[in-house]
Amino acid sequence: MASGLVPLILMIVVQLVYAGMNITSKLAIQSGMSPLVLVAYRQLFATVSIAPFAYWLEWKTLPRLNKQLMFRILLSSLTGVTGNQILYFVGLKFSTATIACALSNLLPAFTFILAVIFRQENLGIKQRSGLAKVFGTVLCVSGALLLSFYHGKTIGLGQSSIHWRYAEKMEGTTASGSGNMFVGPLLLIASTLVWALWFVIQTDISKRFPAPYTSTGLMCFLASFQCIIIALCFDHSVSAWSLRDAMRLSAALYAGVMATGLAYSLMSWAIERKGPLYVSVFTPLQLVLTAILSWALLREKLYVGTAIGSLLIVLGLYSVLWGKSEEVSTEDGVKEGVKDPKNDTEMQYYVPSNGNRVST
Repeated sequence: MASGLVPLILMIVVQLVYAGMNITSKLAIQSGMSPLVLVAYRQLFATVSIAPFAYWLEWKTLPRLNKQLMFRILLSSLTGVTGNQILYFVGLKFSTATIACALSNLLPAFTFILAVIFRQENLGIKQRSGLAKVFGTVLCVSGALLLSFYHGKTIGLGQSSIHWRYAEKMEGTTASGSGNMFVGPLLLIASTLVWALWFVIQTDISKRFPAPYTSTGLMCFLASFQCIIIALCFDHSVSAWSLRDAMRLSAALYAGVMATGLAYSLMSWAIERKGPLYVSVFTPLQLVLTAILSWALLREKLYVGTAIGSLLIVLGLYSVLWGKSEEVSTEDGVKEGVKDPKNDTEMQYYVPSNGNRVST
């Protein structure tokens, strides 16, 4: 019971962290900060924050690194960090935090499709667990689309008493970028697809290199160089890199330490134990949490569409979790008897290594 509850709680914490990042990052971009610069600072702060934990917790039992593994970590940095975050933050600039969260809920569907293609997940459409995963994914995506394109009537919740006055100042200082509202969603969808590819790559790394803090630190370290070079190509002025503004500094620190250093380590840890689909299916919760925080801090209105969409997301989440639980029970029953080689295409539930595993 405890072994299943801990990953559940940690993945909810990850989505709460991301919800806060969406709000702080949007305000920093509205204050004039380049999204490319924000991503670059995010990787620098993430590398610094994760390095001590990698050294203290994993240095003595660190598995051997080789060229093939370093290449996989490089691909992980290009997809999960550089590609994903640049596309996401630029898309966030030309969109809203709510739309960004809504479109990120395509992640479970993209991850499920890629996991099936790369033989990390069995479709199992003839089994109850497979039907539950497919049905839950459809519900999650449907809820996200409903939240994106349908508002309906306003829900009378009243006004929050903890309104963030800084956000009110930013509303009138910059243009909303409404002329690029079509570009923003396209970039956000591309970001989600690239992120789904990272889940597949990270699954392979977790098997070969079961050291989530070290792999996350190396990933962020490589991405720092990539993001800095890309940002400098577009804007190398000193003012663009200034962190004198408190909102810019807070957003960069929060995104680096919490949303990358902490969140990526927790996701890598959970992927090693539960697989990529389990982790990605929690993404829909981010939209629900963002809606709540936006109402509380930014006084954004909540609509009927938000409530219905959130309900669909939660139902879809529980459907997928039930499917995964049913799948685990079936696999445990097979292990007690004779192992069936046909089940090799099933996504494995990785057990932490004792540090003696040799990478190939």
